[in-house]
Amino acid sequence: MAEKHTYGQILKSSAVIGGSSLLNIAIGIVRTKGMAMLLGPSGVGLMALYGSISDLTISVAGMGINSSGVRQIAEAVGSSDTDRIARTAVVLRRISILLGLLGAAVLVIFAGPVSTLTFGNDQHAAAVALLSIAVFFNLVSAGQGALLQGMRCISDMAKMGVWGTLFGAIISITVVYFFREDGLVLSLVLLAAMSLIASWWYSRKIQLQTPSISASQVRQEAGAMLKLGFAFMASGLLMTGAAYVVRLIVVRKVGFDAAGLYQAAWALGGLYIGFILQAMGADFYPRLTAIARDNSECNRVVNEQAHVSLLLAGPGVIGTLTFAPLVIALFYTSKFEGAVEILRWLCLGMTLRVISWPMGFIIVAKGVQNLIIFSELAWTVVYLGLAWLSVSAFGLKGAGIAFFGSYVFHVLMIYVIVRRLSGFRWTDANLQTSFLFLALITVVFCSYYTLPPLLAMGIGTLAVLLSGVYSIQVLLNLISLDQIPRPVLKLLRWFRLISFSSSEYNGLGPLVKAATGGTVVENKALVNLNRLIFAFMMCTVFSMWAHWYEGTYSWPAGWVFLRRG
Repeated sequence: MAEKHTYGQILKSSAVIGGSSLLNIAIGIVRTKGMAMLLGPSGVGLMALYGSISDLTISVAGMGINSSGVRQIAEAVGSSDTDRIARTAVVLRRISILLGLLGAAVLVIFAGPVSTLTFGNDQHAAAVALLSIAVFFNLVSAGQGALLQGMRCISDMAKMGVWGTLFGAIISITVVYFFREDGLVLSLVLLAAMSLIASWWYSRKIQLQTPSISASQVRQEAGAMLKLGFAFMASGLLMTGAAYVVRLIVVRKVGFDAAGLYQAAWALGGLYIGFILQAMGADFYPRLTAIARDNSECNRVVNEQAHVSLLLAGPGVIGTLTFAPLVIALFYTSKFEGAVEILRWLCLGMTLRVISWPMGFIIVAKGVQNLIIFSELAWTVVYLGLAWLSVSAFGLKGAGIAFFGSYVFHVLMIYVIVRRLSGFRWTDANLQTSFLFLALITVVFCSYYTLPPLLAMGIGTLAVLLSGVYSIQVLLNLISLDQIPRPVLKLLRWFRLISFSSSEYNGLGPLVKAATGGTVVENKALVNLNRLIFAFMMCTVFSMWAHWYEGTYSWPAGWVFLRRG
C-alpha cells in the first residue's frame, strides 16, 4: 500500500535526523564543557557574544536562501526536469557564494561599530573582522546543505552534520587549549570550515550535468529564491525577535533570576520536540514541495506526517510533564526548581506546535510569501501581547501560559488558512489521536495542581506507559514489518507487542490485522487499549474531584457514600 510506504519513510527520516541531532547535541555538550573548563565564565560569555554576532550576520546576509533554496530544488525535482534541477542547483551555489562574500564584506566594513556596540569599545574590531571568514564559510555551507535537503539526501545530511560538528569540536577545543581567549574567533572560523568541508564532501556526490544557462535564467531563478528567501528571513527574525522581547519582559517584570529559569525551561521544553520538528523540516518539507500542486495528495501527506508526529511526540510530552522536577535536577541544579511549572506550560504549547507545523508547511511548500509573513506576524503580535498580560498577572509562569495561548491561536489560524488554500481537513484518525493525547496530557497536567505530588507522578508514569504502548501499536499497524529494523522487531517481540508466526517476516507478525480479504476488521487490541486509557482518565478525574471535595468541605470524599449508607 502507498500509505504504508509513506509512513515508513516518515519514521525512517525521523529516526535518521533525530539520531544525528542527538549526536550533535552530545558533541555540543562536550564542546561546551571543554570550553567552560578552559575559559571560565567570562570566556564562555565572550564566545557567546562572538557567536551572536556571527549568527545575526548570517541570518540577515543569508536572506533565507537555505530555506527558499530547498523549496526551489525540491520543486525542480518534483518536475523530473533534469535541466531545471541542474540550473536551480547552479544558481543556488552561486547565490550562496555571493551572499557569503557580501555578508563577510559588510562585517569587515562595520567591524569597528559592531565591536563598539557589543563590547563598549573598538578593541575587538580585528576579531569581529576575522569572524567574516566564518560568516562566508557558513553561508556557502548552508547553500550546499540546502541542495542535499532539496534532493532528499537525508542520510548524507545527517552524516554531514555529525562529522562537521565532531571535527569542528575537536579542532576548536584544541585551538582554545593552546591560545585560550585569543583563539576564540579562530575556533569559530575552523568550526565553520569543518562544516563547509563536510557539506562539500557530501554535496559533490550529487551528479548533475553542467547546464547552459543564460543571464535571464539566472535572474529568474535568483529572483524567485531571493523573493521567497526574504519571507523566510522575515519569519525567522520575527520568531527570534519575539523570543528576545519575551525575555526582556521577564527580566523587567520578574527579574534576572527568573530569566535564567525561563531559559532553562525553554531549552528543555523544546529538546525532545525539536528532534521531531527537525526531522519534519529535513524530509517532509522537500517531499511536500514536490507535490504541492496536487492538493489532495498534499493534504494526504500532511495528515500522515501529523499523525506520526503526534504518535512520536505524545509519550515524550507526557514524560516531560511527569518527570519535570527530575529533568530540571538532572540538567541543572536545585536552584532551578522554579523552572518546573513553566516547563509544564511550555510542554502544552509544544504539543500544539506539533499539530500546527505540518499544516504550516502547506503554505511554505506552495511558496505563498505574503501568507508566510502574515501568519508569523500575527502569531508574534498575539504571543507578545499575551506575554505582557500574563507575566504581569501570573509572574514567571505567565510566559509559559502566553506560549501555550499563542499556539492555541496559531493552530486555529493556520487551519483556517490551509483550509482555504488547499481544502485541507483532518482525517478521522488524526482527530481521534489528537483528542486522545490532548485529553491525556490535560489530565496529567491538571493532576499536579490537584493531587499530592507522589500520586500525580504515579498517574503520570502510568500515562507514559499507556501512551507509549498505544503509539507503538498504532505505528505497527501503519507500516509493514519489513520496514522495521530487525533488532527493534526483536525488542518489540520481547515486550509481547508483536507475536511469533512463521507466516510473516521470518516469523514475526503483528498481533492484530487491519483487514482480512479486503474487509476491514476491528483492531481489538487498540479498541481495548483505548478503553483502558479512557477508564484511566476517568479514574484520575474522579480522584482529582475527590481531593477537591475533601479540601473544600473538610469531609473525606472517599467515605461520603459509605457514611450516607
